[in-house]
Amino acid sequence: MTEVYDQTIGERFAAYHADTVEFTATMPENSIGLSVYSPPFSQLYVYSESERDMGNVVDHDEFAERYRFLVRDLLRATKPGRISAVHCSDLPLSKSRDGVIGLFDLPALIRKVHEDEGWIYHSRVTIWKCPVVEMTRTKAHGLLYKTLRTDGSRVRVGMPDYLLVFRKESDGKTPEPVQHDPGVYPVSWWQEAASPVWMTIDQTNVLNVAVARDDKDERHLCPLQLDVIERAVHLWSNPNDLVYSPFMGIGSEGFVAVKHGRRFVGTELKEAYFRQAVRNLTLAEDTGTAGDLVSMMVA
Repeated sequence: MTEVYDQTIGERFAAYHADTVEFTATMPENSIGLSVYSPPFSQLYVYSESERDMGNVVDHDEFAERYRFLVRDLLRATKPGRISAVHCSDLPLSKSRDGVIGLFDLPALIRKVHEDEGWIYHSRVTIWKCPVVEMTRTKAHGLLYKTLRTDGSRVRVGMPDYLLVFRKESDGKTPEPVQHDPGVYPVSWWQEAASPVWMTIDQTNVLNVAVARDDKDERHLCPLQLDVIERAVHLWSNPNDLVYSPFMGIGSEGFVAVKHGRRFVGTELKEAYFRQAVRNLTLAEDTGTAGDLVSMMVA
């Protein structure tokens, strides 16, 4: 039985303060038009103190086993032929915690869990990020110019983000295809969207700065860029489709979905994030549906 601690139902959204694994297991079969989300990055961050939080794990294997239950029910609840888009990145390994300085391939783990549970690995988008910004923020030894001068064998390139795209099998035909009006989505839009590397994502375009707020508002640790969500929503869903985020955070996916004429359902375990998500989703609903593409992918 699912324990819902709190909920807010709007005209275009439903937000639940609940455990996502339990909640997703109750969702109707073949009801989700698109799921798009950024899962906890294994044990890298602690998002809350709850034992139900997938970020509170000992290692990557424990994360995979917890995550597997969600992925399995997402497949059941997704419409045939439709998409689940998962935002992720490699994880840095540190000498103190991991014994070596390097990277852990989290995208590979996410892909394996999905394929094990019956999803089709459909495609992967690389999201370009500025290595200078990364170096300034993290002071990563491998990105420092002085490392290049002293020992080039220790330098590395910057770390992009990825959008892993999985598709539910549909026996060769999608019962409810996603269709695009060429008057709204011209060839130039598609050429940018079809690129395997999205070079024009604004890394600063996140809900924390896109929405008016005061000092009492909750800051999500790493909100997903609105540009990424927007492209996923336009590529892989129809107007009025149900968009689902099992890790709603402060409501970024729902904010975009509602603004662009979709319906949204999201779950969030951390109470402070849930409260902020409700404010953001209510704002998206109150300000109405966007009449055009807010962040055109072509200049």
